[in-house]
Amino acid sequence: MSKIPYTGKSQQARQGQVTQNVPADPLAPAENLPAENPLLEDPDALAARLAESEDFVRNNRNVLLTILAVVVLAVVGGFGYYTWRNQQDQKAQASMFRAVNNWEADSLNKAIKGDGKAPGLVTVANEYGNTKAGNLANFYAGVASLKQGKFKEALDYLEDFSSDDYLVQSRAYALMGDAQLELNKPKEAADLYAKAADHNANEYFSPGYLMKEATAREVAGDTDGAVKAYDRIINEYPTAQEVAEARQYKAKLAK
Repeated sequence: MSKIPYTGKSQQARQGQVTQNVPADPLAPAENLPAENPLLEDPDALAARLAESEDFVRNNRNVLLTILAVVVLAVVGGFGYYTWRNQQDQKAQASMFRAVNNWEADSLNKAIKGDGKAPGLVTVANEYGNTKAGNLANFYAGVASLKQGKFKEALDYLEDFSSDDYLVQSRAYALMGDAQLELNKPKEAADLYAKAADHNANEYFSPGYLMKEATAREVAGDTDGAVKAYDRIINEYPTAQEVAEARQYKAKLAK
């Protein structure tokens, strides 16, 4: 006959003898068994813990309700703001449609100020500046102002523009550099051209921005800075079409 291990219901347990749980693995040492959970073993302990929880809720009812209300308001408010912002962006896009058409047709005054039938880029940028369309309106308005020779206004609009598209953002930096150069601030222009070149640098656009930087530094009287910009083109982008020109201008500065 096999021996049956004693359990809590055995006669020895009823007589007060100490018992141990039987391990799933008969070879596992008994001392490695996890401690018993008193809440599962003792219904009275579980009832006491539940009573404590009820007392805590009862005593802190106002605080808990306030926290719940704040959470609910935050969720509802966030959803409401998201919905409102989407609606604002749609309105901005609709308002901007005619202005962009005028911009593409080189009707720059109408594009910027409106044509009497639809608002211009400036209005869209001011009223919907926190939307994607309003942000883009700043870029269009900046380019239009630059074409009109209104360099300070162009700079202001372009400074209010930002984009996750690295090509567009680099272009914006370069346009800001153009505006600064026209405002007779070659040092500031050169820094912006360098920023455009280094913003997700690539072999297609960075060499051109570096050429602009070198030119601006020459205008600013910074010969060393111009040489460094030319060297970057030659060394970092050896296959770029700007390399020959960079070598030529660098040689002139070395004389």
